[in-house]
Amino acid sequence: MINVSDYVAAAAEKVDPAVWCYFEGGAGDEVTLRANVAAYGRWRFRPRMLVDVSDVATATTLLGTPVAMPLGVAPFAMQRLVDADGEVATARAAAAAGTLMCVSTLTTRTHAEIAQAGDGPRWFQLYVLRDRGRTLDHIAEAREAGYSAVVLTVDLPYVGRRERDLRLGFQNPPPDLHLPYANLFENSPALTWRDLEWIRSEMPLPLVVKGILTREDALLAVEHGADAVWVSNHGGRQLDGVAAGLDALPEVVEAVAGRREVYVDGGIRRGGDVLKALALGARAAFAGRAFACALAVDGERGVAHALSLLRDEIALGLGLLGCTSPDEVARSHVEPTLPYDSPA
Repeated sequence: MINVSDYVAAAAEKVDPAVWCYFEGGAGDEVTLRANVAAYGRWRFRPRMLVDVSDVATATTLLGTPVAMPLGVAPFAMQRLVDADGEVATARAAAAAGTLMCVSTLTTRTHAEIAQAGDGPRWFQLYVLRDRGRTLDHIAEAREAGYSAVVLTVDLPYVGRRERDLRLGFQNPPPDLHLPYANLFENSPALTWRDLEWIRSEMPLPLVVKGILTREDALLAVEHGADAVWVSNHGGRQLDGVAAGLDALPEVVEAVAGRREVYVDGGIRRGGDVLKALALGARAAFAGRAFACALAVDGERGVAHALSLLRDEIALGLGLLGCTSPDEVARSHVEPTLPYDSPA
């Protein structure tokens, strides 16, 4: 395995298709799923030369928390379907790499078990359930386990139509899989911006709003108390035909105008993809499928190796771009890719 794409191919070969469909597939015709990856190919780099890059560092901060690189582990659900240790394995690998892990509400391990796996920085992803008391209990348990921020997912009032799952008979959730906190079908479809204010008022942790794709919603998120905005289309698994994460990023960054940190996910396969996201205004990028594939192939060691590969690619890309840190990557370092160069 010398890059993330090798893990993607190997995971598809290794895992039962009736299970892997859940991790690999998207909604509808999977237009957005493909667009998430393709979007990075529409930008090319503009490297600067004769810059002293003898000392390149990948470290940065997210909401004030130091991390080893501007790439984190996005929340992905039901990890014990592909590895016996599940989220514990991913947490150990992320902690060893010094990067941030965001744990899904649909975790198969408790927050206490994950906390015992390593002392790395952790956020937890939250669905607001129909039972608000259970939502508050979930927040309290995560706080007790040392999580440093809440990532409220807002793009799932209903579960998208995932036709690979339907064709192969995947049951969501599988009847024999224990989920300590919730399943998707307990999510509240009545969620509004007032509920974001309610979450904000009920806990002191920083609040990240995940699932934003438009300038209008970015402005509302800031207005209603978000400490950061996470651009995401849920990995192409919700409304098919929406913008790729990278394509939606610039208008959200423009709307937020430096008042909040902005993150993006969807389609990350290379360290260069992370650098393009930084150039378009993201503070950091997050990847889910890349690490799900690595977990499926080789458990904790696979996730650790994928993180190492991507960090090395980020470091090399910074140096070749003419930057010594993620903070130096700017809009001037990328330009749209032309389909071809034609004579005037």
